[in-house]
Amino acid sequence: MKDGFVSVACVTPHVTVAGIKENTEEIKSWMELASEEQVDVCVFPELCITGFTCGDLFYSDLLLRQAKEALVELAAHTKNLDGIYFVGLPFSHKGKIYNVAAALNKGKILGLVPKTNLPNYGEFYEARQFTPGKEDMDYIEAGLNQEDSVCLGTNQYFRCREVENLVIGAEICEDLWVPNPPSVEMALNGATLIVNLSASDELTGKRSYRKELVKHQSAALYCGYAYASAGIGESTQDVVYSGHSLICENGSCLMESEPFEEGMIVSEIDVNTIAFRRRTMNTFTARADFAITESDFSLKVKETELSRYVDPTPFVPSNEAERSERCEEILNIQSYGLRKRLSHTGCKTAVVGISGGLDSTLALLVTARAFDLLELDHSGIIAVTMPGFGTTDRTYQNALSMIEALHATLKEVDIRPAVLQHFKDIEQEESVHDVTYENSQARERTQILMDIANKGNGMVIGTGDLSELALGWATYNGDHMSMYGVNTSVPKTLVRHLVKYYADECSSEKLKNVLYDVLDTPVSPELLPPENGTISQKTEELVGPYELHDFFLYHLVRLGQEPKKIYRLARIAFGKEYDDGTIKKWLKTFLRRFFAQQFKRSCLPDGPKVGTVALSPRGDWRMPSDAVASQWLLEMESL
Repeated sequence: MKDGFVSVACVTPHVTVAGIKENTEEIKSWMELASEEQVDVCVFPELCITGFTCGDLFYSDLLLRQAKEALVELAAHTKNLDGIYFVGLPFSHKGKIYNVAAALNKGKILGLVPKTNLPNYGEFYEARQFTPGKEDMDYIEAGLNQEDSVCLGTNQYFRCREVENLVIGAEICEDLWVPNPPSVEMALNGATLIVNLSASDELTGKRSYRKELVKHQSAALYCGYAYASAGIGESTQDVVYSGHSLICENGSCLMESEPFEEGMIVSEIDVNTIAFRRRTMNTFTARADFAITESDFSLKVKETELSRYVDPTPFVPSNEAERSERCEEILNIQSYGLRKRLSHTGCKTAVVGISGGLDSTLALLVTARAFDLLELDHSGIIAVTMPGFGTTDRTYQNALSMIEALHATLKEVDIRPAVLQHFKDIEQEESVHDVTYENSQARERTQILMDIANKGNGMVIGTGDLSELALGWATYNGDHMSMYGVNTSVPKTLVRHLVKYYADECSSEKLKNVLYDVLDTPVSPELLPPENGTISQKTEELVGPYELHDFFLYHLVRLGQEPKKIYRLARIAFGKEYDDGTIKKWLKTFLRRFFAQQFKRSCLPDGPKVGTVALSPRGDWRMPSDAVASQWLLEMESL
């Protein structure tokens, strides 16, 4: 439960149809195993106490009475177990039979949630035996062997006393497959985890549809969703069950069972991040007239061991086909955004400063695509190389080759004479390689680009990326400024893949080769003199690895996580590449710079938003420039 991670299990037990005694013992053994493995929330399938496929046997007084007795026995069995358990059974009340999910914790039955939507089509005929659940609560006082009354009704959820953001709502199988599932209202009124007790039979193609359905529901409701389905023991007559269980969170499948296997799957739902995401959505609002009955339950406070995968590159899809598709989408967003700006302003030329590095390369490629969309000749792209004190022959030659391959117009301006004159004007010693030495070059380059754009009725295309903006790794009013920044919401880890994708798809061998060499070049602003002709100033040696910073950025801004949680996840994601001290060092650097450099982000030029994390002050990120990082850094010191 530490950091909001709640261990959730879906169990597919071996069910004996109508064998209540056998099923009760089977469920007990899985409860014990779940408790031993420190599961917090354990979900069993629909009607698992009796079996789902009992048909008209559900009318039997004997079956209904024994099912209720088994429920009482299972509740008592949880007295010395940790966790909350959801089991399914038929429940007779006031002459009607309900298909219910029973919540059990610490020896008590917390509530009975009846199924709302009863399928009566195809192979299903549940409306024959069962009555749909209703919103109004009935309170059952007797027959359940406990002092407290038990609620029977659909509008109830279960809140954990020890974990503020763990609130559970329950629905049953078909409830998910209808246009307006009960879980919608449950989530809107606070449920962060939906459990579904299901008996969904297997058909060709149904498995993939079911998975997409559960993933979509978890995405639409910003919630965790645990779907426990009946297994092969339910197979009878014309239907076969495969036990397809799923644990999903915010549109991602965390764990999925193997087909036609009984057993337990476990993963962790991050309820704190779910709560954060909902707080940022002003359209995620409760319905005022929706009354919910709430029951509290208790869990033992512990540190949940994480089994779920922690993606070290959250901005970059790991699947190659998906990554290629993402790259094409982003290049289109960038290109069409620039196309609109060029068209709107009537500019016939675009001015791009080309260093031979990754960011300026991507900006040039995007500009070329935008010109193609406008059916403009590439000669209108003025690609400016501006050699300075740190320029190396490798990056210079790559810049020239790229410009030539794209048929852009080359313009070269050696900035060294102007910068030396500027040093004299401000009394800066050339031998002092401080921040003034570096930033003077960056601002001189920006001035040149702006003035060339003015002369040619053009537009300066910005090259800086999202990771640099997060760290403030840009010279204020230098490379920080442009007339349209095409890379402004593209993180550094993704810039590399965009350039590689372009190279892989490129028909020009000359351009392909130079792009591959750019990809092999160390990231550097090249503002300090080279050593033996090679780059001396490597960005990642100064501010830290971009793969770490992009990870920190995603988890801080997108998921709203605390430093201790980010550190914990980074250790899992990067444990083989970096030791704990290194991760902690660069996380502190990231937090310190992220807060201190907000003033640069407060006056960014326009640029296209391409993903869920962006730092534009006009759209996604509104942060005071003078906010302090002291609380975040203090938590880092306590690790």
